Amino acid sequence: MASAGSAPPTASDGSVVRYAIAVVVTVVAILSQYFLPQNVPALIPVYTSLPGDLFIVYGIPVIAFALLVGAGPLRRWRVRMGTATVDGLAFYAAATIVTLAVLAAMVVVYEALDPSALQLLSRQNPALTQAAGDPWFWVGFSFVIGAFEETIFRGWVYGFWRNRVSNWLGPAIATSALFAGLHLYYGTTYGAAAPLIFPGLFLLGFAFAATYQTSGGNLVVVALLHGLYDAAAFLTLVDTDLGLLVRYLPVVIGLVLLLVRFLGKGSGAALPPIPTFPSPSPPAFPSPAAPSLPPPPPPSF
Repeated sequence: MASAGSAPPTASDGSVVRYAIAVVVTVVAILSQYFLPQNVPALIPVYTSLPGDLFIVYGIPVIAFALLVGAGPLRRWRVRMGTATVDGLAFYAAATIVTLAVLAAMVVVYEALDPSALQLLSRQNPALTQAAGDPWFWVGFSFVIGAFEETIFRGWVYGFWRNRVSNWLGPAIATSALFAGLHLYYGTTYGAAAPLIFPGLFLLGFAFAATYQTSGGNLVVVALLHGLYDAAAFLTLVDTDLGLLVRYLPVVIGLVLLLVRFLGKGSGAALPPIPTFPSPSPPAFPSPAAPSLPPPPPPSF
């Protein structure tokens, strides 16, 4: 990985080919759950068991990226924890507010063009149905999901480009669109109303990519925020108010941080420096610390 201030390495060598192969393997592995069990009945027990599904959806992509790309994009997975925490909460809050604004505008359009489609949102999310028997397990397991997805999507799919291009926005937009688009089960569940779900997934992915970028490669904070986002939906099965509190308290904190920054810049006063914590040399891979409609639905495969 290039050091700060050095010229980005060229992206024309075989590493890009290997990266592309890993991305294709990841996409096929994730999408396979939507067509393989239906067409190959012998695979149904694999996809319906938690270990089997986890291996296919997360294990195969991790193996592919580890072998073809290596650990480079992950090596700084716990650097600049203070910066990552402040930026992560701020970006998370901004993504939530923009998502709510986009949803409000889209609902107006639906009301004008196809109001009946909005009734499809009342369908029970399959992830919540599955979790109803043991919601606390899924609350905890949400953080495993967050760790895997952030390692794959922000760590490798986006992180590969962090020091290879001069403008990070293009890769961040492309990888966030891929992240949102792979959540196909929202489409199969909500049909014509599914377009209301995907902007939030895209903006959440973009907020996490921005946090990874500004922190210099931190994955811990985005994995925790991702896990918290998913866990909030499962908590609504236990206590609706508790779920909403967990979902929106980080948003409120993030908005306060954004306000402090805005007022600090406007007044010309210097803000206190973002705290940083010394990090020992991390291992090559983060320790794996894999899905819901209460507003807005969490990303999951």
